[in-house]
Amino acid sequence: MSAANGSGKLLPMKIRAETAEDNEAIAHLIRAAFALAEHASGQEARIVERLRAADRLTLSLIAEDGGHVVGHAAFSPVTISDGSTGWYGLGPVAVLPGCWRRGVGRSLVDQGLQELRAIGARGCVVLGDPAYYRRFGFRAGPDLVLPGVPGEYFQSLRLRRDAAAKGVVAYDAAFED
Repeated sequence: MSAANGSGKLLPMKIRAETAEDNEAIAHLIRAAFALAEHASGQEARIVERLRAADRLTLSLIAEDGGHVVGHAAFSPVTISDGSTGWYGLGPVAVLPGCWRRGVGRSLVDQGLQELRAIGARGCVVLGDPAYYRRFGFRAGPDLVLPGVPGEYFQSLRLRRDAAAKGVVAYDAAFED
């Protein structure tokens, strides 16, 4: 896989788990990526830091291009009011603005969903653009809801056939302002 660095040059891209040495680069990347986002809270980097500090980052993947961190995706446990277990939330997902539309985000999400399946996860939810997340199989529906957000933007993906869940979804406390 390849992606563009800030100069537009295509370089090999590697997806890997974060290390402690990546924390500052991840925070910088997230701030840069969300600086231009219409629905950003400005807290996205802090959310990742709080999840990390609480040991609630199930997966924290980075895309590395030419030795530079150009993308990041976080996956953390969520709770569902019906008591279903094994569900995770995807987000935040961030890609360095100079690397948009190069497959970085797609590679991160694909790898993360593959790794969730490998650990036996039942499903994943995401709050985001329906057109973008539909390509991974996420769908909005009445079974899982996130209070206070338009239903079409909150989507779920069953990772196992027996992953039926119904109720209100709650993200980790790290997501609270």
